[in-house]
Amino acid sequence: MRLPNSSSRRSSAAVAVLSAAALVLAGCGSSAEDSGGGSSSGSSGDFGDITVQLSWIKNAEFAGEFFADSKGYFTDAGFSKVTLTPGPTATENLVASGKADFGLGNSVSAAQAISNEQAPLKVIATTYQKNPFTIVSIADKANIKTPQDMVGKKIGVQSSNATLFDALLKANKIDKADVTIVPVQYDPSVLTDGQVDGFLGYLTNESIIVQDEGFEVANLPFADNGLPFVAESVIATDETIAGKPDMVKAFLEAEIKGWKDACADPEGGARLAVEDYGKKLKLDMAKEIKQAEIQCTDLINTDETKTNGTFTISEKMQAENIETLANAGIEIEAEDLFDTSLLDELLEEKPELKVTG
Repeated sequence: MRLPNSSSRRSSAAVAVLSAAALVLAGCGSSAEDSGGGSSSGSSGDFGDITVQLSWIKNAEFAGEFFADSKGYFTDAGFSKVTLTPGPTATENLVASGKADFGLGNSVSAAQAISNEQAPLKVIATTYQKNPFTIVSIADKANIKTPQDMVGKKIGVQSSNATLFDALLKANKIDKADVTIVPVQYDPSVLTDGQVDGFLGYLTNESIIVQDEGFEVANLPFADNGLPFVAESVIATDETIAGKPDMVKAFLEAEIKGWKDACADPEGGARLAVEDYGKKLKLDMAKEIKQAEIQCTDLINTDETKTNGTFTISEKMQAENIETLANAGIEIEAEDLFDTSLLDELLEEKPELKVTG
């Protein structure tokens, strides 16, 4: 999921597909930037090489994957090499076609692919319990903190995110005619120079960018205002789930370990992104640290994970996702979108993985 942005982010794989029909919102080796898998042989199994399609560029958003790779968790789990391929791209298509073994996307883009294209996919776990979409505004100007605060305001919305924004209005019973939608690109300068009152972006990206320019921001998070859905979610094919359960569980174990490390050391995760995996991108360390901190405190570690464990998607959360999808015009049943059976097995077999910080 991302907003392809000249100043920062991409069109969230989640959002890109949602507009087009839903939302379509590296690793180590001799060079972590270029290849993406560090190790040579596995000790817990012999799963060979796999490819993981990331939803965005190699920044701190994937700190958990960077830790899992650089600390050898993938090797320990039995993988010879794990290639982390940067996005943005049509993640669901690549996984469904077998060009990637796993993808990081979100429940909306996956649901669209399953519902409209009969893609044989499932969401099997999730990094973000809460999606990072928000309407960013300037606190001493529009100060948009509730859905009703958007009424009478000019909101900058990218074409790829139009359906998602419509779903936000629908979920909050706001007439579209009561909001002025301004077509924008992915640069939040239209907010800071006063062309719009609010800007559809990310809590972990555009909101930080605007703050770093010296503005106090107000946020209207979608997840807290009628549109909860999981993001940076692990997507796999039905065939992989049924035919390679041990490999799937090994991958999820390494991922969980990596993300535990990432949230215990946000600065370390940011450093891996800036100095190693995303070195060619010339990322800003201060922003990457902020992103790493926000995603862990606000999006990854929640009351749900305290109860159920990292990467889990409770039945209650699944139901909330299905309701969000209905607001976006996507009709699908939870069992057709989610399959957390292998994650459940893993956490039962290794309960120490369930313990959060």
